[in-house]
Amino acid sequence: MTRDPLRAAQTLSASANLDAQDARRLALELFIVGYEGTTLPAQYAEWLREGLGGVILFKRNLEFAADGAIDTAALAAHTESIFAASEQCPWLPAPIFSAVDQEGGLVARLRKPFTELPPMRKLGERGDDALVASVGRQLGRECLAAGFNLDFTPVLDVDTNPQNPIIGNRSFSRDPAQVAHFAGVLLDALQAEGVLGCGKHFPGHGDTNADSHLELPVLNHDLQRLKDVELLPFQRLADRLPMVMTAHVLFRALDAQWPATVSPQILRPLLRDYCGFDGVIVSDDLEMHGIAQVLQPAEAVRRGIEAGCDNFLVCRRQDTLESALEGATNVLLGLDGAAQRDRALASVARVRRLRARLVRPHPTAAGIAAVLNDATTAQLRTALASL
Repeated sequence: MTRDPLRAAQTLSASANLDAQDARRLALELFIVGYEGTTLPAQYAEWLREGLGGVILFKRNLEFAADGAIDTAALAAHTESIFAASEQCPWLPAPIFSAVDQEGGLVARLRKPFTELPPMRKLGERGDDALVASVGRQLGRECLAAGFNLDFTPVLDVDTNPQNPIIGNRSFSRDPAQVAHFAGVLLDALQAEGVLGCGKHFPGHGDTNADSHLELPVLNHDLQRLKDVELLPFQRLADRLPMVMTAHVLFRALDAQWPATVSPQILRPLLRDYCGFDGVIVSDDLEMHGIAQVLQPAEAVRRGIEAGCDNFLVCRRQDTLESALEGATNVLLGLDGAAQRDRALASVARVRRLRARLVRPHPTAAGIAAVLNDATTAQLRTALASL
């Protein structure tokens, strides 16, 4: 059996460094990646065999029938192939992250024949905990059947700006306490079905005037305002969230130079210390313009590790991923010093602890159909039709 590179790293003296192969393998564990195409590309399969941490699928990765419905047999075969490749990694027995953005409303990669869920604002306005829990359970049941064990939801942003172009009704409410409450109900129900959730976007994207997919949003709130509004949902759910996603947003009062994803003044002091979060911190996609116009991928990873990120999303381009991997590998090689290397090793260990909680789905078309056509699904769809 090939030796575990993390175990090898833990035996190093303070002045010693990893060899290049071990550093590269450990760097792979710090990424959840996307790609083009409706089947797993050969290079990504190879990376999975070498220890890649996870995969995220989008609409572009799905096949569709003539009536516009997702081809569930193709989807199940795709996600199963991802797990099959990852299980050839000889030192990592835990499942990988198989992720999807399935919030409901506008952000839902799994549509017909999957349940069309409303935006979370509608659920917040209804104020029915039982209905929110039913939606959370349905998200978990459908994601797991389709081969996903990580859903990038719930949104913890507080929708305080009616002109916000990207959050809006993805948020449960304009009241931070209500956001925390309903997001907690959804999260608990989702995770009870075997699918981990991820709170997003720290420390808050709800009051911006810009979309971080397209540019770097800037907020001028002071720390007290952040604590009273934006941070409240993260703080209240810190001990229940396994993962939190960063926002590519510049908070000038805290860090006038770097967006939250790569800011040492934000991630550890506010998310770790103030909110008390001890899980995995994952970046939003490094290809989004909010970060890509500020830093090249390798430098974004280097600064992200320094700031406190454990895991990085690179959602489309292979060249971006290769550059980001180079940055993480160099950190693990000790090129930025022993302290930075040790931060990266701690992130690998934290990611592995979370992966140990993951369920290994066994997706099939028949399994998806069984969930979509059962009485629980029918009952929820009837309830949602009245919203």
